Amino acid sequence: MGAVSSATTIDAEDVAWFRDDASLAAAARGAAATLARRLGLSSHRSAEVALAVTEAATNLQRHAVDGALLLRVVRFGGGAGVEFLTVDSGPGMTDVAAALADGTSSAGTLGIGLGAVSRLADHFDLHSVPGRGTVMTARFWPRTADGRAALAVPDTSPAAGVTRPISGESVCRDAWAVRTVTVGSGPPVVLLMLCDGLGHGPLAARASQAAVRAFHGTHDLSPAGVLDAVHPALRGTRGGAVAVARIEPAAGRVLYCGIGNVSGFLIGDGPRRALLSSPGIVGAHMRRLRTFEEPLPDHGALVMHSDGLTERWDHDTLPGLLRHSPLVMAGHLLREAGVRRDDASVVVVKGAW
Repeated sequence: MGAVSSATTIDAEDVAWFRDDASLAAAARGAAATLARRLGLSSHRSAEVALAVTEAATNLQRHAVDGALLLRVVRFGGGAGVEFLTVDSGPGMTDVAAALADGTSSAGTLGIGLGAVSRLADHFDLHSVPGRGTVMTARFWPRTADGRAALAVPDTSPAAGVTRPISGESVCRDAWAVRTVTVGSGPPVVLLMLCDGLGHGPLAARASQAAVRAFHGTHDLSPAGVLDAVHPALRGTRGGAVAVARIEPAAGRVLYCGIGNVSGFLIGDGPRRALLSSPGIVGAHMRRLRTFEEPLPDHGALVMHSDGLTERWDHDTLPGLLRHSPLVMAGHLLREAGVRRDDASVVVVKGAW
């Protein structure tokens, strides 16, 4: 099966969502500065993180419709950094290049401009659709005293996702996890799992976290083998809907096995292709597992999401989406199809084949 490796995986841990209200910028700035210091970033780097988050949050307050900012921890190897994601539903930018140009900053912001935010960040991505909305992400790793990167981290990871709790809750019941597997000299195999714990709140989240632990602990890395390991781990919990995808770039295929209402799609230049799951509840009653095989789309992506997103999204209505990072893609799909009356999660794998 090959050796398990995390060489291309950047792990993320969502910390908090900040909604578009009068306290957004101040709350996000304080939380970002505190988080950066707690993770061991220097005082100078922590100030840069706080400055960038404040600029992004103030832009949301001034111009966005239904804007929100997610603050999260990112980990690679033995190091940790800070990442933020902003999502809004309009009015969008007609000229992104101009918005990123030096000296461009909208009235009421700090005046440093989004171009400066992009330079402060180790990784920056922004995609905007006029009349629909904008998604932006920036990641900040530790730096040395002379400003050099303290970690040798890849620019992108093949998988990224985002979770959002139901309105009124602080804990999301959904969870996802990814592993990469080195098989010979070919490109790594990517194994992805998404679990939607039944119900809401901490008890549902307990089921999803149990699924994540079982996913990381199993030695059988076939999709059905992962589900066979997750099923007993969820006994005694509320159970959940779980789907597992195994992307094999060398074979040009994805193997997919799911139980319950987790949605999976392959997207590319043509119409999206749905990946099938079977009815049931993992941890309670699970039918005989069926694994489906599909060819990987050229220059495409795999999308998996919980029923906290409707399936009424169409990537063709978001021009240029496939040219952006998995996290920006996930943010756009959450913005397009996420519902506030349910926990929501979406994960995208792109660039692995």
